Amino acid sequence: MMIDPVDSKKKKKRKKNDRSTRLRLPTRQSSPVHYVSMVTHNIKTSTSTLSSPRPEKMDYNKMRMAAAEYFRRNGVPATLQRLLNEYFVHQPPDIHGYLADCLLKLSTPPKISDLRGRAVFLGNGQLIVEAEVFCIDCNKEKRMSSAAVLSTFAPVGAEESQRSSDYVEIALQWIHEPFRRLLLDQNPCDQSEIDQMLGDFFTSYREEEKARRDKLKAEAKEHEAVTLVPVTPAKEKKSKGKKTIVDEKLFPPPELPEPVLLEGMAVGSVSLAVAKCGAEIKGMPLYKYISALKNQKEPAHFHVPVPWITLLSCGKKSPGKLCLLEEIILISKVGHPVKQSVTLAFELQKEMIKLMSTSGKGGITLSSVSDHGVLRASCDRLEQPLDLITDACRNLKVPLGVDVFLALNCAAPKLMDYSKGKYEVATGGLKSPDELIEVYLNLTSKYPAVVAIIDPFRREEAEQWEKLSSRIGISCSLLSDITHKPQDPVLPGVNGYVFRHANETTVSDIIHATVSYQGAVVMDTMFSESCSSGSFADLAVGLGLDYVKLGGLSGVETMAKYNRLTAIEEELAQQGLLVCKEPEPPLFSKEPKEELASAEETK
Repeated sequence: MMIDPVDSKKKKKRKKNDRSTRLRLPTRQSSPVHYVSMVTHNIKTSTSTLSSPRPEKMDYNKMRMAAAEYFRRNGVPATLQRLLNEYFVHQPPDIHGYLADCLLKLSTPPKISDLRGRAVFLGNGQLIVEAEVFCIDCNKEKRMSSAAVLSTFAPVGAEESQRSSDYVEIALQWIHEPFRRLLLDQNPCDQSEIDQMLGDFFTSYREEEKARRDKLKAEAKEHEAVTLVPVTPAKEKKSKGKKTIVDEKLFPPPELPEPVLLEGMAVGSVSLAVAKCGAEIKGMPLYKYISALKNQKEPAHFHVPVPWITLLSCGKKSPGKLCLLEEIILISKVGHPVKQSVTLAFELQKEMIKLMSTSGKGGITLSSVSDHGVLRASCDRLEQPLDLITDACRNLKVPLGVDVFLALNCAAPKLMDYSKGKYEVATGGLKSPDELIEVYLNLTSKYPAVVAIIDPFRREEAEQWEKLSSRIGISCSLLSDITHKPQDPVLPGVNGYVFRHANETTVSDIIHATVSYQGAVVMDTMFSESCSSGSFADLAVGLGLDYVKLGGLSGVETMAKYNRLTAIEEELAQQGLLVCKEPEPPLFSKEPKEELASAEETK
């Protein structure tokens, strides 16, 4: 085949011109810095070598100049120069993965681009709201996190279920409209600022609702008058031939509860979802992120809260006559691994079921398992469930009161018979507040393993709280549930508090509660998470709590929390970040350790 010499010369000339327009590459001896300098120089000078009078060449020339200016304005040459120097020093095996990580750190922080809400079902069929956070990350919209916080309303009938659906609809409207506008383009890591915006919105709504309710109450005041109920009828007393009336002892009426706005679950769900989004952006577990929010820095060490495991329920929902003991809770000694505590509780429950089924121990029988995974027993007397647990521990050779302790969650605030001014401790068994003090003293004296009592009285019985605390001494601590009463004055004799993450409670509110309340704080689960979520356990660890109440040992939703707490403990141990707190028993005493030690010796 013949080659035209003229065409050959044209091709060589064209090839030579193309070579002159290429970016000159460095020689093998060039350093990374020299390489970037030459690339930058070529970007600057390449436009002059391609000058041509033709319009299409002029457009291309301008585009190259604009590209060079764009890269210089955004610091690309300087960044590449620095990264190439780092490559040369570190020489990573995956150079492109290293580059991706470095450039990701230089990317624009994600901003919230959207909020979405959806209604989800819990294991008991209750509807709650799950909030989803979306962000623009690396020029793409991504679903970053989701969270659901339970309302305190538990539907039991058709009417109640409809009410729950109505509140869910309102909560979804809040997420899709005002909350989306409020948080658009916000940095998810600004947790306190976002919680403040959510809180301000809810406060404004609550004030409007309060004004509406007050108006309705004023219109129906004559039908809702609250009067003092006399404990005893008036007695006549003779004195110097005259009849006089002895002053009636007035029984304090119940405190009017602050209305719980159940649509506030949208506030708690969005706040928790934003916290999980911030942890995802920071590339750390949620518990470390929460700890950093609380302490303004990530602590060097963590401890895992001691789990409170509910063994038995003998409250009003149980078939027996006993109403007072809503929960009997097992507390392992500080220092026991979570997995060991859960395993022990499982063994105790098996032994308790065996005792109830084979011998009908003391007339106590197993009736059912609650939605919270708690065994419900039919009991008539206060001593029956405690005797059952004592026998189970003895059979398994578990030293009750040494390695494991008990706490009693009492239903006293729900058991008041206001017509008689007494607590219905058991069906037909009424006790006055002063008589109930003796009941608790007898129980703690007979069962010294009981180291904590939750809500032994109504909040109105401040005098009885103080009397019981002074007489029970440091052997047992009194706890008050403040979930719905965070602003109420501190009761005398209270050593600790129980609270739940529910409704409008934000992550910042929880952090503030653990810092501001004096005494021990126990976080109680609301059974609000799906089985794939473990944020409740993360919150408890991140807040640095000493104790966390997780419920019974049945149900996927409940066991997910125990599994997550176990996983966190194992992770911290592997990283060398796990430490153990060693408080002296009793668990919540504010007394100095020396006094506690002397008290134990006296016993």
